[in-house]
Amino acid sequence: MSFDHAPYLPPGTPEPGRPWTAFPKFNFVGGHIDGATVPVAQMRAAMDRALARDGHDLATYYMQSGPQGYRPCREVVADKLVRYSGFPNASADDILLTSGSLQAMDLVNRLFLAPGDTVLVEASNYGGTFSKLRTLNVTMVPVAVDDGGMRMDALETSLRDLAARGVRPKYIFTIATVHNPTGTIMPLDRRHRLLSLAQAHRVPIFEDECYSDLVWANARPPALAALDDSGLVVHIGTFSKTVGPALRVGYIHAAWPVLGRLIALKTDAGSPALEQMMLAEFCPDHFDSHLRRCNSVLEGKLDALIEALDAEFGTTVSYTRPPGGIFLWVKLPDGVSARALAKAAGSVGVAVNPGPDWALTDDADGWVRLCFANPPAHTIRAGVARLAEVCHREFGTPTHGANRTR
Repeated sequence: MSFDHAPYLPPGTPEPGRPWTAFPKFNFVGGHIDGATVPVAQMRAAMDRALARDGHDLATYYMQSGPQGYRPCREVVADKLVRYSGFPNASADDILLTSGSLQAMDLVNRLFLAPGDTVLVEASNYGGTFSKLRTLNVTMVPVAVDDGGMRMDALETSLRDLAARGVRPKYIFTIATVHNPTGTIMPLDRRHRLLSLAQAHRVPIFEDECYSDLVWANARPPALAALDDSGLVVHIGTFSKTVGPALRVGYIHAAWPVLGRLIALKTDAGSPALEQMMLAEFCPDHFDSHLRRCNSVLEGKLDALIEALDAEFGTTVSYTRPPGGIFLWVKLPDGVSARALAKAAGSVGVAVNPGPDWALTDDADGWVRLCFANPPAHTIRAGVARLAEVCHREFGTPTHGANRTR
């Protein structure tokens, strides 16, 4: 019998997970991307060049670039922020490289939050945002969203109510550009209003731009951080959704009083350098064309998903076609529980994210998030057909609805 470690673990320690076997046959969960879009040949060549030039610097922590990460990669990020996110200027000195945007989020939370603190979050949001804040025993105040992202009337009301109770939130968290899970993009006038409210109430903004490069039109409003000249906004991003999730290269852009403290909190002796070296070589010549290809492929997959939903569910489901991203936020037929559907569908190899994991609203169990980025189009169609079969069997929904055009 193996030794029982349980009595030695602190309260709140999670139960052991199950060993991983394989992805479900029809996998509509997670933030995976299309394997065919990963530019393997160009990445191999870039890695070879980077190692030939700077490989011997792997002998030292930080590779002669200091604790913020490999400087040529930080320069690539700074250039990307200017050209894609609308920053008037950005410097490698303003950037900290992290092991994905999840480490960036953990570092920001560690700097700003203590148990009992309050934060404002979009009412529908990245599920990891909710789980991390719950683990930290932080109070989340959900702010309603619409087709333009976080609603400013709702934000203003929440800020006033909290101020009246003597509560100052530690930050306002927003995914303003290609929101998760809805895919919305906050318009420019609303971005200015958000900055104005945050400044008036002296509340920092925590901006997550994880998906912001995935826009079909290849154009988007400036990031909130790009519109802010006061250092109010802490901005994070990643290469996970454009080059590859397994690379685990994210970044933080912030004013030095924040960034310098985040560097001190990042006690891992530096995120892996090989990925940073490769990206620094790959991006200057290939990132733009690679991104255009990714967006074209993703939009085609979104079309396949929508066509399949229309064919299998008809008007019993509803959605708003997003302008970018890798998810579709779908309202299920009346009377269908997302949690129950996800459990039943999972038993036949169809994985979907139930709405309550991604929204703090009363109607969340009527929604699912479908990730369309990884499966090929034919698998998307077959998976939606299987999901419709399960939905009909478990809830008695129509086997076929009237087709529609969107």
